[in-house]
Amino acid sequence: MTIKVYQVDRHGQTNTVRPKTDVIPLKGPPESTKYPPCEYDRCSKGTPRHIP
Repeated sequence: MTIKVYQVDRHGQTNTVRPKTDVIPLKGPPESTKYPPCEYDRCSKGTPRHIP
């Protein structure tokens, strides 16, 4: 498997940050697929993020 890291500017032009490189995929998912608790103020108050 390969990966290439690039940036896209507001005009749609790309700039390579890191050229293609080979990577070895994991044999399985990480032991914990649980996201860390959200530290956003609205999350802690129980208000959904999409509501301003």
